[in-house]
Amino acid sequence: MAPTDESGQAAQHASPLGTTPPTRPPADGGPSARMPRWLPRAMVLALALIAVFQLGSWAFHQLIGLLTNILIAFFLALAIEPAVSKMAARGMRRGLATFFVFFGVLIVTAGFVTLLGSMLAGQIIKIVEDFPDYLDSVIAWINGHFHTELKRVDVQEGLLRSDWLRNYVQNSATGVLDVSAQVLGGLFQLLTIGLFSFYFAADGPRLRRAICSVLPPARQAEVLRAWEIAVDKTGGYLYSRGLMALVSGVAHFVLLQALDVPYAPVLAVWVGLVSQFIPTIGTYLAGALPMLIAFTVDPWYALWVLIFVVIYQQFENYVLQPKLTSKTVDIHPAVAFGSVIAGTALLGAVGALIAIPAVATLQAFLGAYVKRYDVTDDPRVHGHRKRGEGPSPVTRARALWERRRSGTSGGGDGSS
Repeated sequence: MAPTDESGQAAQHASPLGTTPPTRPPADGGPSARMPRWLPRAMVLALALIAVFQLGSWAFHQLIGLLTNILIAFFLALAIEPAVSKMAARGMRRGLATFFVFFGVLIVTAGFVTLLGSMLAGQIIKIVEDFPDYLDSVIAWINGHFHTELKRVDVQEGLLRSDWLRNYVQNSATGVLDVSAQVLGGLFQLLTIGLFSFYFAADGPRLRRAICSVLPPARQAEVLRAWEIAVDKTGGYLYSRGLMALVSGVAHFVLLQALDVPYAPVLAVWVGLVSQFIPTIGTYLAGALPMLIAFTVDPWYALWVLIFVVIYQQFENYVLQPKLTSKTVDIHPAVAFGSVIAGTALLGAVGALIAIPAVATLQAFLGAYVKRYDVTDDPRVHGHRKRGEGPSPVTRARALWERRRSGTSGGGDGSS
């Protein structure tokens, strides 16, 4: 019986040895395709990293206030480190020495605030008592120039019955709670900074030992050197600021005393401290209060104070500050200005206050690892020609004059 076509095709595909032929590999995406074993682990790891990053970002934003306070406390501890170390070297316990330093700073600050508060209270009372006279003079000037018949009683009644005053009183009453909360928050922040700075200063050696204990000996020497540089630069910065505050206070005291402005000593101390230790807006705050009190004496005195503040500020920025900063902090004025701007952008007023000592510390620390070479004698580097090299300006001017004379005489001969 002849084989059918199907049996013939099966015989042709059969193996000559009787074995079954190999099966074809499954197509891509078929039911037998499997997920790589590393893919689930990678996805879990990526999700875990994202969760940790989000948690860390949230925690950082929640703790940024505390971290800023700790940073301020650290720089305050560096500032009082020399005084505490000197007292501890004479046999006094470090904690007691830190307490005495803090107590002295607290006494000076409390005395200054008390004097300033009594001065402001006296001036406010004086302004309130003299307000009717000021109002009468203003009403008389308006009636004389605009031919009106205003009276002080009508003006006072109009102010008392106005909607603006009623709304202002309501807003002020609701804002008292906000102001009280801000005052309490500020006091708590000052207490936090004081406690941390006290611990940093009192336990400075213990803190340095704790940091160095987790580092190899070579790194320990670098950390201790960086710490010492930070103490020197921070102290130098505060010294320069204190010296500029003293000069500014003396200069403004002379002006205010010459103008017979009341509370001249307290106002001079106010101008010196606020203008030097409050960045960016300190100059304007320092000059506003003397101008206001001088205005109560004579309006022209306020103008004289404004002119003096502007002129002295230019003298301080371009003459006094560069010299003192270069001697105590050893930082270029342009670098100091840029560091203040960068610190303000990062941390606001706190960053502006600690920017200069931080940059000076970093510059001095990195300067030890930068290899320097002798600079070539080139006018493009030194900015001037060395004495004895090349013709002098007089010689060059004389040669130029001779060339012009010879050119003029030559032209005249040719024309004749």
